[in-house]
Amino acid sequence: MRKKQGFFYLATLCLMGCSSSNDTIDSYLGFDMPKGTLDAYLEASMREYRINGLSAAVINDGEVVYHTVKGLANAEAQLPVNEKTIFEGASISKSVFGFFIMTFVEEGMLDLDKPLYQYMEYPDIAHDESYKQITARMVLSHRSGFPNWREDEPDKKLKIKFEPGSQYGYSGEGYQYLAKVLMHLLNTKDAGLEQEFQKRVAAPLGLTNTVFIQNAYTRKHKAEPYDENGDWIDWHADYWFQKEDGRFYAPSSIHSEPIDFSKWMIAIMNGALLSEESYDELLSPQSEVPNDVVKASYTLGFFKPHIPLTNFYLHSGNNEGFTSWFVLDTQKDWGFVLFTNSEYGEQLGQELFFYAITGPDKWKPYLAVAIITIALMTILWFLIRKMVRYIKRKRNDGH
Repeated sequence: MRKKQGFFYLATLCLMGCSSSNDTIDSYLGFDMPKGTLDAYLEASMREYRINGLSAAVINDGEVVYHTVKGLANAEAQLPVNEKTIFEGASISKSVFGFFIMTFVEEGMLDLDKPLYQYMEYPDIAHDESYKQITARMVLSHRSGFPNWREDEPDKKLKIKFEPGSQYGYSGEGYQYLAKVLMHLLNTKDAGLEQEFQKRVAAPLGLTNTVFIQNAYTRKHKAEPYDENGDWIDWHADYWFQKEDGRFYAPSSIHSEPIDFSKWMIAIMNGALLSEESYDELLSPQSEVPNDVVKASYTLGFFKPHIPLTNFYLHSGNNEGFTSWFVLDTQKDWGFVLFTNSEYGEQLGQELFFYAITGPDKWKPYLAVAIITIALMTILWFLIRKMVRYIKRKRNDGH
Protein backbone atom coordinates (compact mmCIF):
# COMPACT_ATOMS: atom_id res chain seq x y z
CA MET A 1 0.00 0.00 0.00
CA ARG A 2 1.28 3.43 -0.88
CA LYS A 3 1.75 5.47 2.26
CA LYS A 4 0.84 9.03 3.14
CA GLN A 5 3.84 11.24 3.33
CA GLY A 6 5.15 12.49 6.62
CA PHE A 7 6.92 15.79 7.14
CA PHE A 8 8.31 17.83 10.00
CA TYR A 9 9.65 21.29 10.38
CA LEU A 10 11.87 23.39 12.64
CA ALA A 11 10.90 26.83 13.91
CA THR A 12 14.11 28.81 13.84
CA LEU A 13 15.86 32.16 14.22
CA CYS A 14 17.44 34.26 11.50
CA LEU A 15 21.23 34.63 11.74
CA MET A 16 23.86 36.10 9.46
CA GLY A 17 25.47 33.72 6.98
CA CYS A 18 29.07 32.59 7.05
CA SER A 19 31.40 31.96 4.13
CA SER A 20 32.02 28.35 3.14
CA SER A 21 35.27 26.70 2.07
CA ASN A 22 35.60 23.68 -0.24
CA ASP A 23 35.66 21.43 2.84
CA THR A 24 32.50 22.88 4.35
CA ILE A 25 28.97 23.70 3.31
CA ASP A 26 26.55 26.18 4.82
CA SER A 27 23.80 25.08 7.14
CA TYR A 28 20.50 26.90 6.65
CA LEU A 29 21.48 29.43 9.31
CA GLY A 30 24.86 29.95 7.66
CA PHE A 31 27.11 28.02 10.03
CA ASP A 32 30.00 26.11 8.47
CA MET A 33 29.20 22.41 8.29
CA PRO A 34 32.23 20.20 7.54
CA LYS A 35 31.53 17.75 4.74
CA GLY A 36 33.33 15.02 6.66
CA THR A 37 31.05 15.55 9.63
CA LEU A 38 27.96 15.30 7.43
CA ASP A 39 29.38 12.11 5.90
CA ALA A 40 29.84 10.63 9.37
CA TYR A 41 26.31 11.64 10.38
CA LEU A 42 24.77 9.98 7.33
CA GLU A 43 26.83 6.81 7.80
CA ALA A 44 25.82 6.58 11.47
CA SER A 45 22.16 7.10 10.53
CA MET A 46 22.38 4.37 7.90
CA ARG A 47 23.61 1.93 10.53
CA GLU A 48 20.93 3.01 13.00
CA TYR A 49 18.07 2.64 10.52
CA ARG A 50 19.47 -0.31 8.55
CA ILE A 51 19.49 1.73 5.34
CA ASN A 52 21.26 -0.20 2.61
CA GLY A 53 21.96 2.68 0.25
CA LEU A 54 21.46 6.40 -0.19
CA SER A 55 22.36 9.31 -2.39
CA ALA A 56 22.05 12.95 -1.38
CA ALA A 57 22.88 16.49 -2.47
CA VAL A 58 22.96 19.85 -0.69
CA ILE A 59 22.39 23.20 -2.41
CA ASN A 60 23.94 26.48 -1.22
CA ASP A 61 23.30 29.76 -3.05
CA GLY A 62 21.60 27.96 -5.91
CA GLU A 63 24.46 25.50 -6.57
CA VAL A 64 25.11 21.90 -5.58
CA VAL A 65 27.98 22.05 -3.07
CA TYR A 66 27.76 18.52 -1.70
CA HIS A 67 26.91 15.21 -3.31
CA THR A 68 27.38 11.81 -1.77
CA VAL A 69 26.59 8.18 -2.56
CA LYS A 70 26.76 5.60 0.21
CA GLY A 71 26.00 1.96 0.84
CA LEU A 72 24.65 -0.70 -1.46
CA ALA A 73 22.28 -0.49 -4.40
CA ASN A 74 22.12 -4.28 -4.38
CA ALA A 75 23.00 -5.90 -1.05
CA GLU A 76 22.81 -9.47 -2.38
CA ALA A 77 25.30 -8.80 -5.15
CA GLN A 78 27.26 -6.28 -3.02
CA LEU A 79 26.89 -3.62 -5.71
CA PRO A 80 27.53 -0.13 -4.29
CA VAL A 81 25.41 2.94 -4.90
CA ASN A 82 27.20 5.13 -7.43
CA GLU A 83 26.55 8.40 -9.22
CA LYS A 84 24.42 6.64 -11.83
CA THR A 85 22.16 4.84 -9.35
CA ILE A 86 18.47 5.59 -9.87
CA PHE A 87 15.86 5.61 -7.10
CA GLU A 88 12.08 5.75 -6.99
CA GLY A 89 11.06 9.22 -5.78
CA ALA A 90 7.53 8.15 -4.79
CA SER A 91 5.42 11.15 -3.71
CA ILE A 92 7.97 13.82 -4.53
CA SER A 93 6.45 13.13 -7.95
CA LYS A 94 3.57 15.37 -6.89
CA SER A 95 5.73 18.50 -6.68
CA VAL A 96 7.24 17.91 -10.12
CA PHE A 97 3.84 17.08 -11.59
CA GLY A 98 2.39 20.32 -10.18
CA PHE A 99 5.21 22.19 -11.94
CA PHE A 100 4.46 20.26 -15.16
CA ILE A 101 0.76 21.16 -14.91
CA MET A 102 1.56 24.88 -14.80
CA THR A 103 3.07 24.68 -18.29
CA PHE A 104 -0.39 23.70 -19.58
CA VAL A 105 -2.06 26.42 -17.52
CA GLU A 106 0.26 29.04 -19.04
CA GLU A 107 -0.72 27.91 -22.53
CA GLY A 108 -4.41 28.14 -21.72
CA MET A 109 -4.89 24.42 -22.34
CA LEU A 110 -5.94 23.85 -18.74
CA ASP A 111 -7.82 26.10 -16.30
CA LEU A 112 -7.07 25.43 -12.65
CA ASP A 113 -10.65 26.25 -11.64
CA LYS A 114 -12.65 24.64 -14.43
CA PRO A 115 -14.35 21.37 -13.37
CA LEU A 116 -12.31 18.52 -14.79
CA TYR A 117 -15.35 16.59 -16.01
CA GLN A 118 -15.83 19.35 -18.58
CA TYR A 119 -12.54 18.22 -20.10
CA MET A 120 -13.09 14.50 -19.56
CA GLU A 121 -15.81 12.56 -17.79
CA TYR A 122 -14.49 9.93 -15.40
CA PRO A 123 -16.40 6.62 -15.55
CA ASP A 124 -14.67 5.31 -12.40
CA ILE A 125 -16.61 7.82 -10.25
CA ALA A 126 -19.59 8.61 -12.49
CA HIS A 127 -21.94 7.09 -9.90
CA ASP A 128 -21.28 10.13 -7.65
CA GLU A 129 -22.34 13.41 -9.28
CA SER A 130 -20.34 15.42 -6.73
CA TYR A 131 -17.17 14.54 -8.65
CA LYS A 132 -18.26 17.14 -11.22
CA GLN A 133 -17.17 19.83 -8.76
CA ILE A 134 -13.53 18.69 -8.81
CA THR A 135 -11.01 21.08 -10.38
CA ALA A 136 -7.29 20.86 -11.06
CA ARG A 137 -6.67 23.24 -8.16
CA MET A 138 -8.55 20.92 -5.79
CA VAL A 139 -6.62 17.92 -7.04
CA LEU A 140 -3.19 19.52 -6.72
CA SER A 141 -3.95 20.85 -3.21
CA HIS A 142 -5.53 17.58 -2.02
CA ARG A 143 -9.11 18.81 -1.75
CA SER A 144 -10.67 16.50 -4.35
CA GLY A 145 -12.46 14.31 -1.79
CA PHE A 146 -10.85 11.15 -3.18
CA PRO A 147 -9.04 8.72 -0.86
CA ASN A 148 -5.29 8.34 -1.17
CA TRP A 149 -5.82 5.14 -3.20
CA ARG A 150 -8.97 3.19 -4.05
CA GLU A 151 -7.12 0.11 -2.82
CA ASP A 152 -7.55 1.53 0.69
CA GLU A 153 -11.31 0.94 0.40
CA PRO A 154 -12.81 -2.42 1.44
CA ASP A 155 -14.30 -2.98 -2.03
CA LYS A 156 -11.29 -1.44 -3.85
CA LYS A 157 -13.57 1.01 -5.68
CA LEU A 158 -13.06 4.74 -6.09
CA LYS A 159 -15.23 6.88 -3.80
CA ILE A 160 -15.56 10.48 -2.74
CA LYS A 161 -14.99 10.78 1.01
CA PHE A 162 -16.07 14.41 1.49
CA GLU A 163 -17.48 17.27 -0.56
CA PRO A 164 -14.84 18.36 -3.08
CA GLY A 165 -13.14 21.59 -2.09
CA SER A 166 -14.34 21.52 1.52
CA GLN A 167 -11.22 20.19 3.27
CA TYR A 168 -7.76 18.64 2.96
CA GLY A 169 -7.45 14.92 2.24
CA TYR A 170 -4.19 13.55 0.83
CA SER A 171 -4.97 11.78 -2.43
CA GLY A 172 -2.91 10.09 -5.09
CA GLU A 173 -6.14 9.21 -6.90
CA GLY A 174 -6.83 12.88 -7.53
CA TYR A 175 -3.43 13.38 -9.13
CA GLN A 176 -3.95 10.38 -11.35
CA TYR A 177 -7.35 11.66 -12.49
CA LEU A 178 -5.63 14.89 -13.55
CA ALA A 179 -2.99 12.89 -15.43
CA LYS A 180 -5.79 11.12 -17.33
CA VAL A 181 -7.30 14.51 -18.18
CA LEU A 182 -3.95 15.61 -19.64
CA MET A 183 -3.73 12.47 -21.74
CA HIS A 184 -7.23 13.16 -23.02
CA LEU A 185 -6.40 16.78 -23.89
CA LEU A 186 -3.23 15.69 -25.70
CA ASN A 187 -4.97 12.74 -27.36
CA THR A 188 -2.24 10.45 -26.14
CA LYS A 189 -1.54 7.65 -23.68
CA ASP A 190 1.00 7.14 -20.89
CA ALA A 191 4.07 7.06 -23.13
CA GLY A 192 2.93 10.22 -24.90
CA LEU A 193 2.51 12.02 -21.57
CA GLU A 194 6.04 10.98 -20.64
CA GLN A 195 7.29 12.44 -23.92
CA GLU A 196 5.43 15.66 -23.13
CA PHE A 197 7.07 15.81 -19.68
CA GLN A 198 10.48 15.33 -21.25
CA LYS A 199 9.77 18.08 -23.81
CA ARG A 200 8.26 20.62 -21.41
CA VAL A 201 10.30 20.08 -18.23
CA ALA A 202 13.15 17.56 -18.39
CA ALA A 203 14.88 18.68 -21.59
CA PRO A 204 14.73 22.46 -20.93
CA LEU A 205 16.13 21.96 -17.41
CA GLY A 206 18.76 19.40 -18.40
CA LEU A 207 17.21 16.49 -16.51
CA THR A 208 18.78 13.58 -18.35
CA ASN A 209 17.73 10.73 -16.05
CA THR A 210 14.45 11.86 -14.47
CA VAL A 211 11.39 10.01 -15.75
CA PHE A 212 7.87 9.04 -14.71
CA ILE A 213 8.01 5.95 -16.94
CA GLN A 214 11.17 3.90 -16.69
CA ASN A 215 13.42 3.53 -19.70
CA ALA A 216 16.33 1.19 -20.45
CA TYR A 217 18.83 3.41 -18.60
CA THR A 218 16.82 3.71 -15.39
CA ARG A 219 16.08 -0.02 -15.34
CA LYS A 220 19.76 -0.83 -15.75
CA HIS A 221 20.90 1.51 -12.96
CA LYS A 222 18.00 1.30 -10.53
CA ALA A 223 18.70 0.32 -6.92
CA GLU A 224 17.00 -2.72 -5.40
CA PRO A 225 14.28 -2.10 -2.74
CA TYR A 226 14.52 -3.17 0.92
CA ASP A 227 11.94 -3.35 3.71
CA GLU A 228 11.96 -2.22 7.37
CA ASN A 229 14.23 -5.12 8.31
CA GLY A 230 16.64 -4.50 5.48
CA ASP A 231 15.35 -7.52 3.54
CA TRP A 232 15.00 -7.44 -0.23
CA ILE A 233 11.51 -6.83 -1.62
CA ASP A 234 10.60 -9.01 -4.58
CA TRP A 235 9.48 -6.18 -6.82
CA HIS A 236 8.71 -8.61 -9.66
CA ALA A 237 5.74 -9.82 -7.61
CA ASP A 238 4.86 -6.50 -5.94
CA TYR A 239 1.32 -5.26 -6.68
CA TRP A 240 2.25 -1.60 -6.91
CA PHE A 241 5.22 -2.20 -9.16
CA GLN A 242 3.06 -4.23 -11.51
CA LYS A 243 0.37 -1.52 -11.48
CA GLU A 244 2.75 1.36 -12.21
CA ASP A 245 5.31 -0.27 -14.49
CA GLY A 246 5.12 1.33 -17.92
CA ARG A 247 2.48 3.80 -16.73
CA PHE A 248 2.66 7.53 -16.04
CA TYR A 249 1.63 7.74 -12.38
CA ALA A 250 1.56 11.45 -11.55
CA PRO A 251 1.54 11.03 -7.75
CA SER A 252 4.21 8.37 -7.32
CA SER A 253 6.21 6.99 -10.27
CA ILE A 254 9.05 9.48 -10.74
CA HIS A 255 12.58 8.01 -10.90
CA SER A 256 15.67 10.16 -10.47
CA GLU A 257 18.93 10.76 -8.58
CA PRO A 258 20.11 13.82 -6.58
CA ILE A 259 22.18 15.69 -9.15
CA ASP A 260 19.42 15.49 -11.75
CA PHE A 261 16.68 16.31 -9.25
CA SER A 262 18.71 19.25 -7.91
CA LYS A 263 18.53 20.88 -11.34
CA TRP A 264 14.76 21.06 -10.98
CA MET A 265 15.04 22.40 -7.42
CA ILE A 266 17.47 25.10 -8.57
CA ALA A 267 15.08 25.99 -11.40
CA ILE A 268 12.39 26.62 -8.76
CA MET A 269 14.81 28.82 -6.81
CA ASN A 270 15.66 30.78 -9.96
CA GLY A 271 12.07 31.13 -11.14
CA ALA A 272 12.98 29.38 -14.38
CA LEU A 273 10.73 28.07 -17.17
CA LEU A 274 7.47 29.38 -15.69
CA SER A 275 6.18 32.94 -15.42
CA GLU A 276 6.07 34.83 -12.14
CA GLU A 277 2.28 34.47 -12.13
CA SER A 278 2.58 30.70 -12.53
CA TYR A 279 5.02 30.49 -9.64
CA ASP A 280 2.61 32.50 -7.51
CA GLU A 281 -0.09 29.92 -8.25
CA LEU A 282 2.23 26.94 -7.79
CA LEU A 283 3.68 28.01 -4.45
CA SER A 284 0.80 29.82 -2.77
CA PRO A 285 -0.86 27.99 0.15
CA GLN A 286 -4.16 26.39 -0.86
CA SER A 287 -5.08 23.92 1.88
CA GLU A 288 -4.52 23.92 5.62
CA VAL A 289 -2.78 20.68 6.58
CA PRO A 290 -3.77 19.18 9.95
CA ASN A 291 -0.65 19.28 12.11
CA ASP A 292 -0.25 19.49 15.88
CA VAL A 293 3.30 20.87 15.79
CA VAL A 294 3.58 23.72 13.28
CA LYS A 295 0.92 25.35 11.13
CA ALA A 296 1.38 24.16 7.56
CA SER A 297 -0.28 24.38 4.18
CA TYR A 298 -0.25 22.47 0.93
CA THR A 299 0.30 24.44 -2.26
CA LEU A 300 -0.19 23.00 -5.77
CA GLY A 301 2.25 20.19 -5.04
CA PHE A 302 4.35 21.20 -2.03
CA PHE A 303 4.05 21.19 1.74
CA LYS A 304 4.76 24.66 3.13
CA PRO A 305 5.36 25.05 6.88
CA HIS A 306 4.49 28.49 8.23
CA ILE A 307 7.71 29.16 10.10
CA PRO A 308 8.71 32.81 10.63
CA LEU A 309 11.72 34.05 8.66
CA THR A 310 11.75 31.01 6.36
CA ASN A 311 10.32 30.18 2.95
CA PHE A 312 10.48 26.39 2.94
CA TYR A 313 8.80 24.14 0.38
CA LEU A 314 9.19 20.41 0.81
CA HIS A 315 7.89 16.92 0.19
CA SER A 316 8.71 13.37 1.14
CA GLY A 317 7.96 10.09 -0.58
CA ASN A 318 7.50 6.45 0.34
CA ASN A 319 6.99 3.57 -2.06
CA GLU A 320 7.72 -0.03 -1.11
CA GLY A 321 11.46 -0.17 -0.49
CA PHE A 322 12.17 3.43 -1.50
CA THR A 323 11.94 6.69 0.41
CA SER A 324 12.89 10.25 -0.45
CA TRP A 325 12.88 13.77 0.97
CA PHE A 326 13.59 17.24 -0.38
CA VAL A 327 13.37 20.77 0.98
CA LEU A 328 14.17 24.10 -0.67
CA ASP A 329 13.98 27.73 0.35
CA THR A 330 13.32 30.05 -2.59
CA GLN A 331 14.63 33.14 -0.78
CA LYS A 332 17.93 31.69 0.48
CA ASP A 333 18.45 29.39 -2.54
CA TRP A 334 19.19 26.60 -0.07
CA GLY A 335 18.03 23.01 0.05
CA PHE A 336 18.82 19.33 0.01
CA VAL A 337 17.47 16.13 -1.54
CA LEU A 338 17.81 12.58 -0.26
CA PHE A 339 17.02 9.25 -1.94
CA THR A 340 17.24 5.81 -0.27
CA ASN A 341 16.36 2.21 -1.09
CA SER A 342 15.00 1.75 2.43
CA GLU A 343 11.74 2.23 4.32
CA TYR A 344 13.51 4.65 6.71
CA GLY A 345 14.60 7.41 4.35
CA GLU A 346 11.67 9.63 5.36
CA GLN A 347 12.74 9.41 9.00
CA LEU A 348 16.31 10.23 8.04
CA GLY A 349 15.10 13.10 5.85
CA GLN A 350 13.22 14.65 8.75
CA GLU A 351 16.22 14.36 11.05
CA LEU A 352 18.58 15.63 8.35
CA PHE A 353 16.36 18.69 8.07
CA PHE A 354 16.97 19.46 11.75
CA TYR A 355 20.65 18.75 11.35
CA ALA A 356 21.08 20.88 8.23
CA ILE A 357 19.28 23.88 9.68
CA THR A 358 22.06 24.69 12.13
CA GLY A 359 24.82 22.20 11.51
CA PRO A 360 26.49 19.68 13.85
CA ASP A 361 25.84 19.94 17.60
CA LYS A 362 23.77 23.10 17.26
CA TRP A 363 20.24 21.97 16.40
CA LYS A 364 19.23 20.91 19.93
CA PRO A 365 19.92 24.27 21.64
CA TYR A 366 18.40 26.21 18.72
CA LEU A 367 15.34 23.98 18.77
CA ALA A 368 14.94 24.70 22.48
CA VAL A 369 15.27 28.45 21.85
CA ALA A 370 12.74 28.23 19.01
CA ILE A 371 10.22 26.34 21.15
CA ILE A 372 10.59 28.83 24.02
CA THR A 373 10.22 31.73 21.57
CA ILE A 374 7.05 30.28 20.06
CA ALA A 375 5.65 29.60 23.53
CA LEU A 376 6.30 33.19 24.63
CA MET A 377 4.76 34.57 21.43
CA THR A 378 1.68 32.38 21.97
CA ILE A 379 1.29 33.58 25.54
CA LEU A 380 1.71 37.19 24.43
CA TRP A 381 -0.89 36.74 21.69
CA PHE A 382 -3.31 35.23 24.22
CA LEU A 383 -2.80 38.11 26.65
CA ILE A 384 -3.30 40.73 23.93
CA ARG A 385 -6.56 39.07 22.84
CA LYS A 386 -7.73 38.94 26.42
CA MET A 387 -6.93 42.62 26.94
CA VAL A 388 -8.71 43.63 23.71
CA ARG A 389 -11.82 41.76 24.82
CA TYR A 390 -11.64 43.40 28.25
CA ILE A 391 -11.43 46.88 26.69
CA LYS A 392 -14.37 46.17 24.37
CA ARG A 393 -16.44 44.88 27.26
CA LYS A 394 -15.69 48.00 29.34
CA ARG A 395 -16.70 50.23 26.42
CA ASN A 396 -19.98 48.34 26.00
CA ASP A 397 -20.66 48.60 29.73
CA GLY A 398 -20.10 52.38 29.47
CA HIS A 399 -22.85 52.67 26.86
